[in-house]
Amino acid sequence: MNKENLPKTISVFPLSNFIIFPKTTVPLNIFEPRYIDMINDCMKSNKLLGMIQPKFSKEKSELHPDLHQIGCLGKIVSFKETEDNRFLIELKGLIRFKIEKEIKSEKKYREFEVNFNNFLSDLDDKKESIKFSDLELIFKDLKSLFEKRGFIINWKALENQSLDETINALAMASPFTVEEKQVLLEAKNLDIRKTKIAEILTTYTFDQYNNTTVQ
Repeated sequence: MNKENLPKTISVFPLSNFIIFPKTTVPLNIFEPRYIDMINDCMKSNKLLGMIQPKFSKEKSELHPDLHQIGCLGKIVSFKETEDNRFLIELKGLIRFKIEKEIKSEKKYREFEVNFNNFLSDLDDKKESIKFSDLELIFKDLKSLFEKRGFIINWKALENQSLDETINALAMASPFTVEEKQVLLEAKNLDIRKTKIAEILTTYTFDQYNNTTVQ
């Protein structure tokens, strides 16, 4: 994917408590009819769709919630249909986007005009100049938080990834709140995201998770 190929309009999947970051891949189980339609249409075209967080309020219908302005464009890299007509897909995060305006249509799902201009660096393959040694304290604290919450991370495998892949994967998988993950998604670059992770970690008191039991 390069900036010349970025779509001006995208279908958008507003999924609560779910955030995807660039250079990460996540599985999704699609079963709602409107999103079955959306995936069908995406598979027939460019396999691209946007993931974004809804903002729920009492005034707005849950079928048509207000949305955060910043989401992440993903590409369907794996697709399987189950016997009970669900879709199991894997979505790879490519680049963040900002919503410009909603497109009115007869489709059951929502489409938006989007802008990628502030996030073109997400497409870069060049590695940002942050050393793993700079992140040792963050990783140590993150590791502690993950372990206290019963999360299991293959830290050795992460060391073989690029730094941006590692930070984004940890940000996405972390037991942070959705609001905290949205802050990380909107961070301008990797250096700022690293700093934000450190700031969020300082708000956690690790002993509060001592009694957490994972079934």
